[in-house]
Amino acid sequence: MLAASPIGPASGGKSLDRAGIRLSYWWRHGRLPNLDDPRLFTEWIQYRKLHDRDPRMPILADKVAVKAWVAARLGADWVIPTLWHGAMLPSAAVWPTPFVVKARHGCNQSRFVFDDAAAWLAVRRDAARWMRKRYGGWLSEWLYHDIPRGLLVEPFVGVDATLPVDYKFFVFAGRVEYVQVHLGRGARHRWIVFDREWRRLSRRTEDPDPARPNALVRMMAAAETLGQGFTFVRVDLYDGANGPLFGEMTFYPGSGLDRCDPVSLDTRMGRDWQLALEHPAARAAA
Repeated sequence: MLAASPIGPASGGKSLDRAGIRLSYWWRHGRLPNLDDPRLFTEWIQYRKLHDRDPRMPILADKVAVKAWVAARLGADWVIPTLWHGAMLPSAAVWPTPFVVKARHGCNQSRFVFDDAAAWLAVRRDAARWMRKRYGGWLSEWLYHDIPRGLLVEPFVGVDATLPVDYKFFVFAGRVEYVQVHLGRGARHRWIVFDREWRRLSRRTEDPDPARPNALVRMMAAAETLGQGFTFVRVDLYDGANGPLFGEMTFYPGSGLDRCDPVSLDTRMGRDWQLALEHPAARAAA
């Protein structure tokens, strides 16, 4: 079993990475990040890019390799089966629809295939483009460099053509503190942030608060099991028709470039990160 490698200045970061991180952060947030004494959640993500070289992270961000790791801890019923994985999609789809094509080595690289055979050429073009280069370089997300470039196919776990609700659990030192609920995926995508007691923390919008999922306690326990031994990780789960399912583990949510609304949430989550560093055992036991 791989040992933890905590964040620390000894790993350092190239000046080019530091400059690029400062520029991209300023572009999205309208201010420069504090990379030497981070306080905000979005700043801690930039700090992790520069300093954290935990050897487990590339394995757990690999959409193929992570499945065996999750199955060993939660059970095989939590894992969406892999129908195929390789480097080049076949000239014709050979899997029953609906299914999903993903890149194993990056984020936001997926295509849903329902029953339109004419779309397969476009899917193959997209997949070939994903394979041409490694992911994450321009945002200094080092862990993706160590994931083999590849593709995988999974069965679609939504109902009809509707994507399942995506629950993203923010786990600090083995304890879930926030749940980000993603709505309207594939259409008008938006999200709402709740605390672990299902109290809304993000700003009020036209969306009513979604109902607390029946499997929330079970999903939180699973996320905390997977998050043990990390200062922070986001664990994504689906509440499927036959029970919860694992989605992925993310160490740089939104690359730290998504804005928190309200901004005070950025401060609150940054404080959670700091406390997880200072008192990891006490936090996990809370």
